[in-house]
Amino acid sequence: MTYQPTWESINSRPVPAWFEDAKFGVFIHWGLYSVPAFSRRDQYAEWYAKHLDGKNPEVLAFHHRVYGEKFAYADFVRDFKAELFDAEEWVSLFERAGAKYLNLTSKHHDGFCLFSSPYAKFWNSVDVGPHRDFCFELREACEGSSVKFGVYHSLYEWYHPLYLKDPERFALEHLHPMMVDLIERYQPNTLFTDGEWDQPHEVWHSREFLAWLYNESSVKDFIVPNDRWGKGTREMQLGGNLTTEYSWQSFLEKNPGQTKPFEECRGIGHSFGFNRAETCEDYLTPDELVELLVTLVSAGGNLLLNVGPAADGSIPAIMQERLLQLGDWLRVNGEGIYSSRKYKTSTQDGVWYTQKNNQIYVFLKKFPFGTIVLEDLPCDPAFSPKLLGLRGKGSPVSLVNADGKAALRFEPFPPERLDSQWVYGVRL
Repeated sequence: MTYQPTWESINSRPVPAWFEDAKFGVFIHWGLYSVPAFSRRDQYAEWYAKHLDGKNPEVLAFHHRVYGEKFAYADFVRDFKAELFDAEEWVSLFERAGAKYLNLTSKHHDGFCLFSSPYAKFWNSVDVGPHRDFCFELREACEGSSVKFGVYHSLYEWYHPLYLKDPERFALEHLHPMMVDLIERYQPNTLFTDGEWDQPHEVWHSREFLAWLYNESSVKDFIVPNDRWGKGTREMQLGGNLTTEYSWQSFLEKNPGQTKPFEECRGIGHSFGFNRAETCEDYLTPDELVELLVTLVSAGGNLLLNVGPAADGSIPAIMQERLLQLGDWLRVNGEGIYSSRKYKTSTQDGVWYTQKNNQIYVFLKKFPFGTIVLEDLPCDPAFSPKLLGLRGKGSPVSLVNADGKAALRFEPFPPERLDSQWVYGVRL
């Protein structure tokens, strides 16, 4: 099929099935802002340069105290060394976390690229700083793994002189050729654009670019772009998969019947880029993360959970721990998560549903003990409940008809027989 440069045609292209099957990906915000790694605890640390420019009092005071008033943002290049970065270690961690794809910030709003680009000479990680091509290294590490390589790419650049002078020329002469080069050389599975809000899609020439992406690019059959292609495109649901950002609840409230794949992106804490000012209290606990994942998947969505590596290329230990805790849970309960689809919206607190291959899965926040009535599910004698992660012989769970509703009766069993915690999966 040939797609025309119209929103009607572009929106007719289905989101590739692998994305709906994946359910869980890792976002990676990493760049020069990872050197100071600082912002107010309720702000994004990756906006450090803009905080300086905007005279953010907390960031400005920190910068002057630590680096001095004459230290420019570009000077952080000298300390962005990535001496501990190991692409294979990162991908191995993401595999153990159960993630099926990653999005690396190939270029954030500061314009600094984590790949070799002729359109950002001496403002990329190959020409200066660590002298390494991180897009290439991560893409290579993903080959043969269960994690698909993808990229984030900012449409606008805060300080590019052509953008400040003529945004449309910037889009046609700088942004488009840079993205074409990035896509053809690194062949990402995702393209998470951002910074779209600064101009309407006509200025970005988004429809023309997406038509090229779907018709002519080497990744046309599998790439998943998002809906951030110009001022208002997210609200109008134009482009690829739908994206929310710390805002999935309001999205679902406004779009209760939505069927297009969506993805909630957020940090484990309040920031995407590593923020050294955050404390343990700012990070989601493992049970909160598991509940978030199950809630999103049961609503037909994906979780894109961000990590913010340090400037040396290490991923902070608390972020690694949270990823591995999610991975432990997914190893037990993943059969009801991966490749599943939305079944029905539960009106019952602490109960979620998914479906896959004519099987229904119910996830329970309450520990499986006693009788739990599933208020939204009619009893079907064909149900044969099995508690996921239970070791040993015998099943402690049986189906009960509770006035026409399905109920699960759990007989007592030693808790050490159950390889799950936080949320408990049952295959019906």
